[in-house]
Order: sequence, then structure tokens, then C-alpha cells
Amino acid sequence: MKSVGVIGGLGPETTAEFYLEVIFRCQKINTEQRPSIVIASVPLLFEVERDLILSNSGKERYIPFLVTEAQRLERAGVGFIVMPCNSLHVFIDDIRKSVSIPVLSIVEETVKYLQENSFSKVGLISTSATVENKVYETALADSGLQFETPNDLQKSKMDQIIQRLIEGQHLNNDREAIITITESLGKRNVDCIALACTDLQLLLPSSSNVPIFDTMKVLADATVREIIS
Repeated sequence: MKSVGVIGGLGPETTAEFYLEVIFRCQKINTEQRPSIVIASVPLLFEVERDLILSNSGKERYIPFLVTEAQRLERAGVGFIVMPCNSLHVFIDDIRKSVSIPVLSIVEETVKYLQENSFSKVGLISTSATVENKVYETALADSGLQFETPNDLQKSKMDQIIQRLIEGQHLNNDREAIITITESLGKRNVDCIALACTDLQLLLPSSSNVPIFDTMKVLADATVREIIS
């Protein structure tokens, strides 16, 4: 089995959930051996993280941290790298250029998932940084897929909820707010809704009128596929 390197810590609970997903999914396929997983928890300043999530500013300050961790993982001997954080995929080209091993993309894997399940129009729930940098929008449009996003007020609420999640706050009011947003998107003729911020799975939102899927689990499936290959 291949060894995987995880650029994590953004946020830490999602990284822990991703680790467990990969471990247990591998175990279902290979009952003889656990996979080799190396996690690099990015020592990012809280101020830098807040600026990107809440105001989409200071992006350039991320790159040295991410490149350092990617190169550290490559030196550790992993076969490929993943990032269980959607917003970090703003920088995937910089990371891919900094190492000679593959870096899986949660965006590319999500597009494959949508195509394989015959979804043609997806509702995207994510941080403003993910939306404003067109992390998903460009890939979806290039693949002929349509999408809907929350309105500006809802985006602002989402950013605040995500910031609280990263700080370890799981509030019932936030969960209800996410459910309201998903139901609003569900009325806009989408086939499904993607939690395009992996921290949102911590609140386990649900909707009665449209299927919701977690992009973190899509990446976990792709990671297991690559490990086993």
C-alpha cells in the first residue's frame, strides 16, 4: 500500500475525522495491515486563518506554510499528498509545483463524483474565500456542470459559523442556520448539495428535499483508492 501525507490542522477536528475515515475505509478493504499516514499539522497563525475565512485577505501568507509542509511530507517518503480542507485548494498549483509527488485535489475528485452519479446541478456551501477564488466554480463550468451558491447574507453567516467550528464551537443555532441555507438552495432546482467546506460535516446538516454529500468523504474515498492502488 502507498503511504499518504496529509496537510492538516485547518481545522484540527476535520483532520482527525479525515484520518479516521481513511483508516476505517482501508480496513474494510485490507484486513491484514493498517495504512501508513503521515500528518503535517500546519502551524498557521490564527490571525492569518481568520483573515482568509472572514475577509478573503492575506492569501499570500499561506503559501510558505503549505509549501514547507508539503516538502516535509515528501522528505518523509509519502507516495502522495492530500488536503482535507477545501479553502487550501486555492493554493494547489503552488503546492504541486513545490514537490515531485502527486497531490490529489478535493475539487477534481468532487467533479468526478458528480459526473459518476449523474448530477448536473449542485448547490455549493463553502467559505467566501472558496467562492470568491472560484475554487469549484471554474472546475464545474469546465466540466459542463451547473451550480448555485448562497446569497451574500448567507455567505456571511457561513463564514462566521465556519470560524466558530475551527475554534471548536459546535452550536445548535449554527446547525439550524446551515439547514435553513441548504433548504433554500434545495428550492433552486439543484440535484444535490455539496458541503464544500470540510468543517461543516462537524455539524452534520441534513435536508429533506435534496441529497447532501460531504466533500471530505469524497476525498477520503479517493485517498483510499490511491493507497490501495
